[in-house]
Amino acid sequence: MKSRSSGKVSVKWIPIFSISFFFIGMLFTNRFWVPPESGGQLISQHRREQELQIISEDCTTKKKSGEQDKDVMDEVYKTHEAIQTLDKSISMLQMELAASRSSKEMGKPDRSSSASSKEGAPRKKAFIVIGINTAFSSRKRRDSVRETWMPQGEKLVKLEEEKGIVVRFMIGHSILDRAIDSEEAQHKDFLRLEHVEGYHELSAKTKIFFSTAVAKWDADFYVKVDDDVHVNLGVLGATLARHRSKPRIYIGCMKSGPVLSSKNVKYHEPEYWKFGEEGNKYFRHATGQIYAISKDLATYISINQPILHKYANEDVSLGSWFIGLEVEHIDERSMCCATPPECEWKAQAGNVCVASFDWSCSGICKSVEKIRFVHERCGEGEEAVWNALF
Repeated sequence: MKSRSSGKVSVKWIPIFSISFFFIGMLFTNRFWVPPESGGQLISQHRREQELQIISEDCTTKKKSGEQDKDVMDEVYKTHEAIQTLDKSISMLQMELAASRSSKEMGKPDRSSSASSKEGAPRKKAFIVIGINTAFSSRKRRDSVRETWMPQGEKLVKLEEEKGIVVRFMIGHSILDRAIDSEEAQHKDFLRLEHVEGYHELSAKTKIFFSTAVAKWDADFYVKVDDDVHVNLGVLGATLARHRSKPRIYIGCMKSGPVLSSKNVKYHEPEYWKFGEEGNKYFRHATGQIYAISKDLATYISINQPILHKYANEDVSLGSWFIGLEVEHIDERSMCCATPPECEWKAQAGNVCVASFDWSCSGICKSVEKIRFVHERCGEGEEAVWNALF
């Protein structure tokens, strides 16, 4: 009996055990049971986390896609640049081929120049070919140029051989050809053009000059200058040398004068209506006293000579031939200095001018008498061209 009763739990411990089990149950329930509201919050939080992850992944994808698009655009741009470069190279080769053909077609022997090459001979390499525009009646002007800035005799040949600068008086034909033949025999400084001289044919003469010069010389630059303008050859060479790497340049003193419709004024433009309303101005172009163009542009003129339109004014005509092309216009103010005292002041300051003339006369006023004075005051010095590095 004693042993059986000892295995039973005392009655007084039952309430204690009951309370203890109640608290243990409450503790267990609070830890592992989540109310419906808290469960909804967890679900919402979980959904937000998933949405954020999706958005993050989408942004990453878009970023990668944007980078890929940028890479694609970069490649497209590089390809476009390569195509443009290739097009320019092809264009230059075509122009050189056309120039070669043109030189063979136009390379006729100059009957009056001992420096002429035989038909079919390769063109001579040069740095600059300068054509001095002159007329049959301008013998005194030519002599004044020969006595000042244009070398003569052996020096003229030396200038061509050592410095690559070719200087010639350019002239066409007339009934006075024999007089020019005699002058050429004496000085050997003419470039004869297949052109009939006339004041209103200056635009045609300009086209023929560039075409003839391209056919005879393979030069970097071709220059046209009037025979009443003073030029410093060393400064001209140094100025052009700075632009040697540029394929299509047009250098001179750029201007934009009014289009003159009145028939009773000098420089009247018969085709004024092409330039818009009355009172309009011309497009930018170099003044006609002196300007230079690169080989590509001279070749362009040579190739397209038959279809290049001629306006009344030669400088306007030249500008019109380039206005629709990819050409760099360079406004070089040292190519249009006034005569002393302006060019003299600049020379004293170390800024020797390329060319000097009077705007009021479209050249040096009374150049035969005055050009020596301009040369003495504004010249670069006799040795400048020989010491210059091009």
